[in-house]
Amino acid sequence: MMRRAAVFLSALALLCSCGGRVASSVQDVGDTIPMKYATLLTMVRYADHIHVSIKSPWQQGKVLHEYDVYKPFRRAVVFTSPHCQLLCDLRAEENVKGVCDLQYILIPEIRKRVGDGRIVDCGNGLSPMTEKMVDARADALVVSPFENSGGYGKLERLGIPIIEAADYMETSALGRAEWMRFYGLLFGREREADSLFQVVDSSYQALKAYASKLPKGRSILTERKTGSVWYTPGGRSSVGQLIRDAHGGYAFAADDHAGSLALPFEQVLDKAGDTEVWAFKYNGAKLLSKADLLEEFHGYSGLKAFRDGEIYECNTAVVPYFETVAFRPDFLLREFIQLLHPEANLGGLKFYTKLE
Repeated sequence: MMRRAAVFLSALALLCSCGGRVASSVQDVGDTIPMKYATLLTMVRYADHIHVSIKSPWQQGKVLHEYDVYKPFRRAVVFTSPHCQLLCDLRAEENVKGVCDLQYILIPEIRKRVGDGRIVDCGNGLSPMTEKMVDARADALVVSPFENSGGYGKLERLGIPIIEAADYMETSALGRAEWMRFYGLLFGREREADSLFQVVDSSYQALKAYASKLPKGRSILTERKTGSVWYTPGGRSSVGQLIRDAHGGYAFAADDHAGSLALPFEQVLDKAGDTEVWAFKYNGAKLLSKADLLEEFHGYSGLKAFRDGEIYECNTAVVPYFETVAFRPDFLLREFIQLLHPEANLGGLKFYTKLE
């Protein structure tokens, strides 16, 4: 459902929902703010506000949400750790007044503020404690939208503006990172966001150029079997692009999907069994071992990377991977270059650890 809203300092007035009145100022001539990589965002600057339109990632030609931004938010409940980290990076941590899924947030400043009562723990993001959001006097809810979610239920009934953070649906890592310009606008940090994005873009391009001058890197297989399938990035996905930019090999590079591929293990083994590096993420109480992996699924022994001991793990229970890389793809590209080019002198691995 397309939504249009006007964003004010302490409240957001709904202008229309699937029809309804439109602010007359929207009819004025505005200047489109150029976006370099993001494909789902359109922002137009008018004399007294900025109009933002978010394309639906799931329905071509449809609009997910529209906003008219007049003044910044001051008291947000943020549902995801990457957006908490971004607001800290933009020096807007004071605007975070509530969070969900605290157990997955490893950001010291956020946890400190929860501990001393400056930030409210609103519980599980799938079933949040809405009364705590009201108590926090929230003027915005930053949530990640999902396809066919059926709306936001009791969150919508609160009357608090919902910011649909669809950045994760961009098909390029830099496209997602560029959404920081939208969030900077929402929280009065437009200049800081533009400056940070320039740093990210420049750093990414420099690393890409560096990798292109190295000999072809090792091949990589990512993630691991989940149930009966193995979810591996499509060739046109943001991770697939990162592997290309790291000048590494990827068995599914020729695939034209922008999302994940759900493949049976037999197909992964046939296509990527000779891959040289295997790197995966998980959230667990302890680091895994080769014995743990074999106990989980004996078929892993058929992978060359397993036999050669070239297995790299990232335990997101203790490593702030998701918080860090969502809006800093240059950090992740650096990691991939280091993984695929052991001879590269980039300061070592920051997120992944070689499995013992």
